[in-house]
Amino acid sequence: MKKIMNAPDRFVDEMLDGLVAAHPSLIRSGRVVRAAHAPRQGRVGVVSGGGSGHLPLFTGYVGRGLLDACAIGDVFAGPSVDACQAAIKAADSGRGVLRLYGNYGGDRMNFDLAGELLEEDGIQTTTVLGTDDIASAGPDEAHKRRGVAGIVYAYKIAGAAAGKDLDLDAVTALAQRAVSRCRTIGVALAPCQIPGAAGPTFTLGPDEIELGMGIHGEPGIWRDRLKSADALADEMLDRLLADPVEGASKRVSVLVNSLGATPLEELFIVYRRIAATLSERGFSIVRPLVGPMVTSMEMAGMSVSLLHLDDELEALLGAPADCPFWRV
Repeated sequence: MKKIMNAPDRFVDEMLDGLVAAHPSLIRSGRVVRAAHAPRQGRVGVVSGGGSGHLPLFTGYVGRGLLDACAIGDVFAGPSVDACQAAIKAADSGRGVLRLYGNYGGDRMNFDLAGELLEEDGIQTTTVLGTDDIASAGPDEAHKRRGVAGIVYAYKIAGAAAGKDLDLDAVTALAQRAVSRCRTIGVALAPCQIPGAAGPTFTLGPDEIELGMGIHGEPGIWRDRLKSADALADEMLDRLLADPVEGASKRVSVLVNSLGATPLEELFIVYRRIAATLSERGFSIVRPLVGPMVTSMEMAGMSVSLLHLDDELEALLGAPADCPFWRV
């Protein structure tokens, strides 16, 4: 597969160089990108991180009212312990730092170790894991679920809560509430290829799709022939609404996300069906999001996320924010 790059081993660093050059609000130090204003004095810091290859996930959401800093690893590989420590330090102003990242083994191990090491420096940290992918485990094992596109909602809620000068426990609780009330499912139409790899991350036949596949090509629920946009939207929405959510409400925010190669036109065809169906079922939609929010290189496909809102979450979702890929 053809890619625009110079060399595989320079792919991530040259990407980060370009990102911060295009967005002066971001500052890069090694594999850490922080907001120019970070750390924000007197406020809780919010950090995330993970493997590269998912832009705008992680670094694209560093900015006012969202994340303070991110630690970045190689493509589809978790960040190092050193990068995690550096990101936490970059976000710390003395009121503690929330570590908010996806539920993947390498990310957990290195962020946990970084937090333990920084306790010796007097930096208090807490953790919230993104676990919104309903295809990765059943409701009884929701803690094992992967974090996918829905984590962007948790970024927004946590960043807005920190901006209201809430303490670390309150910011952590609100981020956890956002995660607990968010559900996501995706469908893959074609694989991606890691820079320099000999082949794609998985294979799909020309007319095949896989529902529930993860953003790294993790197995999904079923593989079948391509279905219509309405049929896909109906099944994905039915599965999301059938998954139990404590405190579920009739006010939801909807994210229809491109996994990289699927164009906006196709996303809007899906959103049209989902919006109409939710309306028929008595739901009201607040601040819908349609676009490439969490990608997987050039993987074709899309995901749908629902965030069940309450008054507090809705206010935080609408609070001012400004980052390279999300403005309110």
